[in-house]
Amino acid sequence: MTSNGFGGDCLAGVRVLDMTQFEAGPSCTETLAWLGAEVVKVENPRGGDPGRSLGGKPGVDDPYFLNFNANKKSITVNLKDPKGLQLVKDLAAKADVMVENFAPGAIERLGLGADAIRALNPSIIYCQIKGFGEGSPYEKNLAFDMIAQACSGIMSTTGELNGRPLKPGPSLGDTGTGMLLSISILGALYRRKATGQGDHLQVAMQDAMLHYMRIAFSYQSRTGKAAPRAGDGSVSGSNPPMGTFPSKGGGPNDYVYVYTSRANPEHWRRLLAVIGRPDLIGDPRFDSPAARAERAGEVNEMVAAWTREHTKHEAMEIIGAAGIPAGAVLDTAELTNDPTFEQRGIMQTIDHPGVGPFKMVAWPVRFSGSTPPVKPAPLLGADTGDVLAGWLGMDADRIKGLHAEHIIG
Repeated sequence: MTSNGFGGDCLAGVRVLDMTQFEAGPSCTETLAWLGAEVVKVENPRGGDPGRSLGGKPGVDDPYFLNFNANKKSITVNLKDPKGLQLVKDLAAKADVMVENFAPGAIERLGLGADAIRALNPSIIYCQIKGFGEGSPYEKNLAFDMIAQACSGIMSTTGELNGRPLKPGPSLGDTGTGMLLSISILGALYRRKATGQGDHLQVAMQDAMLHYMRIAFSYQSRTGKAAPRAGDGSVSGSNPPMGTFPSKGGGPNDYVYVYTSRANPEHWRRLLAVIGRPDLIGDPRFDSPAARAERAGEVNEMVAAWTREHTKHEAMEIIGAAGIPAGAVLDTAELTNDPTFEQRGIMQTIDHPGVGPFKMVAWPVRFSGSTPPVKPAPLLGADTGDVLAGWLGMDADRIKGLHAEHIIG
């Protein structure tokens, strides 16, 4: 895929000090890097971000790390040494944005909390991601993606109606929180251009997930009852036919999702024509969403009888062409092997110095027809010298001295 790079220069000149690990923080700072900010990831000289080693192969960065740290630079600093802490403070004094997602209270114990850093650099946008918000009874608790999903209502609305709560596959708690913070950083940067005013942004993963639950909270407000699990339907209400229908093939993902909107009666009428039942158009037993809800089993079997005679791709093509929302259930292998994503720049193949060719999901927003280009995630400490020279004006001898003292890796 050829890219003109447009979109990758939106934040040119913005310096981001990235003190994050795993996913929630790195997904936020990676977004800023894709948009052109110079993102410098500060890592422990002994192993770096724990995400690097999740695969258990010594010296080989795991795909998990590659997917969340593209387009960044890496420096290694020993934060247990006062000189290392001073280095980070010096870098923060030159930064526009600083992002951290340490365990609760850890960054403050290091002397790198918001008050300390904003005293050095009043115009910095200092950002924190935690599991639970300040003032929450659980604010000191540790949290990962699945904890945020459990404590936000997401799991309570996921799964079969009479089954146990389940965790959705996507890491909404991590990347979903990172996206909300990155948007807020852009807003703070925009305001700072006019006012010079810095900010202290805080987001809790639990709080962020409430944002993704607004339809469920609408149900709560409308009915006075907790939003239920809805299987492959919607917590906002059932409207047969809607859901996954089996298709030819019999594989674990050989299904097609068909949706007929309550707001558009034509979806149902068009679907009847597609499945060979135009005789039911206008039939009062099926013509309204309420009538179909009373005969949901009969309606769904009518559609399933047709979908079983087609592959999921055929079903999606035929039903979609008729003006009815439909989507084949695609797995990660099918999506990876679909060449159109790479042709459009939605997936890009990088050449990583340690891993080799690696296809990964890129930023999905296209700027003037192109997506920002993806550059490989950095090797541990690969940019230490360049960053210290570029940000702090250090000469080669000073950098060598810091290496010798084990202040930097």
